[in-house]
Amino acid sequence: MADTFIQSLFAERIGGKKYGKDTTIYKFEKIKRAKRAALAANPGAEIIDLGVGEPDEMAFPGVVTTLQAEAAKPENRGYADNGIQEFRDAAAKYLAKVYGVKGIDPETEVLHSIGSKPALAMLPYAFINPGDVTLMCVPGYPVIATHTKYAGGEVYNIPLEAENGFLPRLDRIPAAIRKRAKLLYINFPGNPTGAMATKKFFAEVVEFARRNKVVVVQDAAYAALVYKGRPLSFLSVPGAKEVGVEIHSMSKAYNMTGWRLAFIAGNPRVVSAFGHIKDNCDSGQFKAIQKAGVYALSHPEITEAITAKYRRRLESLVKTLKGVGFDAKMPGGSFYLYVRAPKAVKGGQTFEKAEQFSEFLIKEKLISTVPWDDAGHYVRFSATFEANGEADEARVLEEVRKRLGGLELVF
Repeated sequence: MADTFIQSLFAERIGGKKYGKDTTIYKFEKIKRAKRAALAANPGAEIIDLGVGEPDEMAFPGVVTTLQAEAAKPENRGYADNGIQEFRDAAAKYLAKVYGVKGIDPETEVLHSIGSKPALAMLPYAFINPGDVTLMCVPGYPVIATHTKYAGGEVYNIPLEAENGFLPRLDRIPAAIRKRAKLLYINFPGNPTGAMATKKFFAEVVEFARRNKVVVVQDAAYAALVYKGRPLSFLSVPGAKEVGVEIHSMSKAYNMTGWRLAFIAGNPRVVSAFGHIKDNCDSGQFKAIQKAGVYALSHPEITEAITAKYRRRLESLVKTLKGVGFDAKMPGGSFYLYVRAPKAVKGGQTFEKAEQFSEFLIKEKLISTVPWDDAGHYVRFSATFEANGEADEARVLEEVRKRLGGLELVF
């Protein structure tokens, strides 16, 4: 199509006049292309997708039947705006029951969101002016950073390194950056590291936020999926509610990825500001979905069953990966294994980046993973591969073992 005046009107935040003409190929597009090439070269072969970042199963029957019943009720047909009170109440009770967080006021300290992604996207618009800074942990989920830049702000990346248990070193942030910072984004258990925060670390975050006048945004998408001890909430630490909020998603803990439902809880001023922005962006999630969310939040045993499945898969993956030389360990939480990428395959290809090794696995072993080169060179393996029951799950994992069995990795 010939260029029109429209090409000259695109905002600089998405590329301006060059929008759509950038030839850079991004990581996930490279993975898709490598998958297509592998399938073309191996017609009918099975690609084992260990890179997928969402649950492989449907929501549990009770959640589905609740949606079906509520969708048929006329009173649920209209706009939900900033959410129904039943969902706020359920969220506050959930935080108390699962995380031991007391004193959350469902009237002023909880709001729903159409998934956690929009919440992360909207929060910068409540705080970031041109020149302000968001502190962002890398590797990590980039949405809050993207929208900080859209708002004219800047992003300061804090590397997550194995030497510090993949926790950010807040004491290394330069004073000039701290002075301009308004938001600190953290994500524990983390994607992709699977690292768990501790109460001591969260207490340090609270003190850092107070001292530097920074709002904390804790992305708790994987917080309920933990493999040792009780799930930990940022809001359970003294002073946390005074400095920030926590975002809980129904996607990972309840197999409700496509349902798009989450909630933000914590500081009432931050929650109110989020609600103000949200009210100008959407008209709320379908009430029947929120009521299905109420059912889910009141049945945390659903998450316990899901966690047991991921534990089983992750333990088998750890054993398989260790068998071929990876330094694989069970994560504290999430459904990911984050392992250092090799420098070479003995007697064969060398890899300067994890991205190259990930492409090698797809092309040569028909195994899809996600590479991360933000803070060292790592590959993410996910336990959410598709399998129809435990027998099929065991078959897939045995196939992974066979495909990787011939590799001699050099680190």
